[in-house]
Amino acid sequence: MSDLGGARPNGLGEDTADGRLAVLLVHSVRAVLATGALLTTTWRLATAVVTVLGWSVLASAAVALATGYLLGWTELVVLGWAGLALVLASFGFLFGRTAYQIRLRVPVDRVVVGERVPGELIVRNPTGRRLPGVGVEVPVGLGLAEFAMPGLARGASFEDVFIVPTVRRGIIPIGPVRTVRADPVGLVRRELVWAERVDLFVHPRTLPIPSMSTGFIRDLEGNPTRDLTNLDMSFHALREYVPGDERRSIHWKSTAKTGRLMVRQYEESRRSHLLVALSLAADDYADDEEFELAVSVAGSLGVRAIRDQVQHRPNRAGTKQRPAAERLSTLTITRLLDDLCRVDRTADALPLGALAQSAADAVAGVSVAFLVYGSTVSLAELRAAATHFPGGVEVVAVVCATESVPSLRRVAELSVLTIGFLEDLQQSLAKGVAA
Repeated sequence: MSDLGGARPNGLGEDTADGRLAVLLVHSVRAVLATGALLTTTWRLATAVVTVLGWSVLASAAVALATGYLLGWTELVVLGWAGLALVLASFGFLFGRTAYQIRLRVPVDRVVVGERVPGELIVRNPTGRRLPGVGVEVPVGLGLAEFAMPGLARGASFEDVFIVPTVRRGIIPIGPVRTVRADPVGLVRRELVWAERVDLFVHPRTLPIPSMSTGFIRDLEGNPTRDLTNLDMSFHALREYVPGDERRSIHWKSTAKTGRLMVRQYEESRRSHLLVALSLAADDYADDEEFELAVSVAGSLGVRAIRDQVQHRPNRAGTKQRPAAERLSTLTITRLLDDLCRVDRTADALPLGALAQSAADAVAGVSVAFLVYGSTVSLAELRAAATHFPGGVEVVAVVCATESVPSLRRVAELSVLTIGFLEDLQQSLAKGVAA
């Protein structure tokens, strides 16, 4: 009879030990991974709040410690540990409740350049306990409005007003509002974003041009041409009836007098189609003031045309990469002025001649074309640009030369209008119509 003693059939003891070891290894790997993830998250959060000054202090402290221990300089060792302690202590300023309700309010979203626009910041404490004070920042364009908000008791609120400067046409982004926690030295900084960004459209200044002065358009209901038709608005003459004429065109009084059927004949009218081409080429303007005057001229002509319900087709110069002239929206006055907020002169924009060619090719049926540009374009270049429009199109060149004496002259089939101020536009066009 054999002695089985401590025998373990089928090696179950070894299997159990191996299983426990495997479980231990799995738990160990998971613990290492979790610890690594925690350390990574902590490191990411910590490095996200350390400022450039904080990193400089940390680097200086590390160098001081290494050098101090290596050379045995006690002063450097003390300085290094003091730097590390200062950085670690600065993290204490980042803690605190941030359950604020923050609202950014701008009363209008569209203004004319030069107007003062107030913005209002409203911060409220909705909790049942006091919240500590923090710094509040509101980006305004390229600037920054800063507020030192005091601590708020439960249910209390903080309000302050800032002014948005609108000295230049464009789109000014306001916000988003952010709260800032930082230490007094500036080693760490924690930002939280709250309210959404608001875009303020700063429209160009426009002039209310009288309807009879919009680009030599003498009759907004239809300009008579030399083409004859049987039905229209401008009466021309009477002629004898021919088969195919409509009976409603018969002039019965003349028929009774002559004893023959006589019909009315009219001059064919056409709606005025207004094209405004604004050059964006940097070389076409002496400075930014000329370009801003040109944008205001284009806006004034477009606004008047939309109000008069004239077919208005504003274009701005394309670039060398996109040679086609880009159209602006004319559905409403607001849409047009919003688009004009985005335009800017650039070195790679098409010159005036290429702009005129692109506009003439893209838009058919134009009766009046305005070419708006600066003072650096020569008369030869201007006449060459005007030749791209077909015959019968009234081409008006508007030269924007700031502070120059206004004038209006005819050069062959081209009208050249020079203005130094936006106010000159109304008087000069009125004289052109009267002439």
